[in-house]
Amino acid sequence: MKTDLWGRPLACLRFGKPAACPTKEADMKLNRRSILRATGVSLALPCLDAFAPKRAHAAADAKPRRRTVCICTPLGLHPAYFFPEKAGKDYELTPYLEVLKEFRNDFTVVSGLSHAGMSPGFAHQASASFLTGAQNAGRPGFRNAISLDQFAAEHIGGRTRFPSLALSGEGAGLSWTRTGALVPAATSPSKVFAKLFLDGKPDEVQGQVNRLADGRSILDDVRDQAGTLRTKLGTDDREKLDEYLTSVRELEKRLARDEAWAKTPKPKVNVAPPTDIPSASDLLGRTRLLFDLTHLALQTDSTQLVTIMLSGTTAAPPIAGVTLGHHDLSHHGKEPSKLAQLKIVEEETMKTVRELLTKLKQTKEDGATLLDRTMVFLGSNLGDGSSHAVKNLPVFLAGGGFKHGQHLAFDPQNPPPLCNLYLSMLQRLGVEVDKFSSSTGTLTGLDPVG
Repeated sequence: MKTDLWGRPLACLRFGKPAACPTKEADMKLNRRSILRATGVSLALPCLDAFAPKRAHAAADAKPRRRTVCICTPLGLHPAYFFPEKAGKDYELTPYLEVLKEFRNDFTVVSGLSHAGMSPGFAHQASASFLTGAQNAGRPGFRNAISLDQFAAEHIGGRTRFPSLALSGEGAGLSWTRTGALVPAATSPSKVFAKLFLDGKPDEVQGQVNRLADGRSILDDVRDQAGTLRTKLGTDDREKLDEYLTSVRELEKRLARDEAWAKTPKPKVNVAPPTDIPSASDLLGRTRLLFDLTHLALQTDSTQLVTIMLSGTTAAPPIAGVTLGHHDLSHHGKEPSKLAQLKIVEEETMKTVRELLTKLKQTKEDGATLLDRTMVFLGSNLGDGSSHAVKNLPVFLAGGGFKHGQHLAFDPQNPPPLCNLYLSMLQRLGVEVDKFSSSTGTLTGLDPVG
């Protein structure tokens, strides 16, 4: 019988040796789910090992699978068109929120929040801290911390083929490792689609399995040598070595998981692969492709954690009535003609968010909607692009099983940390943690349903 590194039968692993196909009752459930999704993208789901968690970990799966999508618009959102004047539930919709009026009871808008230690002089560089909360972004000697999604991935990433998915309309993304290294973000929708849904040729798959096995044999040698060395070390050095061995064990677990996934067929989707948009100026087209991929990735449970950095193009986008680049418009200096064009660009961007929310709400899962199970967080590192403000950041949170339909207003001069929202999100994902980065608690007023 084939075993893993610790002598356990692979059949006992979460995604190990293929188990029997679902029963007729399970097949009927899958067929019903496909029919319910037929109004959006229909899925032809094969007999996948990805169903194994439900069988092998029934207790863990008694709770709904929860997901999060974190989106950053790096040039901000014009505050006057985004933030309501009145707090609470009876606020008047602003121009940008009017675009999302049909989802009013599905989202919360938050004003006043910010990350401490950010400087207007490095406002654009503050995007590096958008999901980490690390202070002094852009300044000499700055070292980043782990981002919200990667922190969550350490706890729940093993449930899916891809622990997380980092996407970007152009350039860098939003995800950072525990050591402060930037996680490369995918900018090609066609390549992401292939990674998510297209199986390699048999020899390619076997080659990947062989590479994983080679990596594991190297780890075995290192572990054995380290164990011999440990007997010759003092107490302090043993502690350092133990930390190292813990990292080795974590990498071993990841290799075992990756090997199992390499042998598991990918889900099939009945949609044509996307065609990349070469022009960086087409920010709406690029955004739609990334949002479509996000919906498919969540729908097929390929990942539960997605980050998306939207485009901040300097060229004029192909939008009627717009003749200047988004970056130029965001630095409008209160010039009426620029503000008018900025409003067009940002309203159109909000329409792409509406399309994503619509798809998530139309997708059914176990008697709920995918929007019920997915937190969609939209925000920015800029409170006001024109003045490079880093306070009163735009914060929009939809779905995910919270009590929505409200405007939470905090004092921008003395706000709670934005990381308080992140802590609320982590706990909603099922991560048992009471602090993240600069958080001082969960976000007051944001209460989960049930």
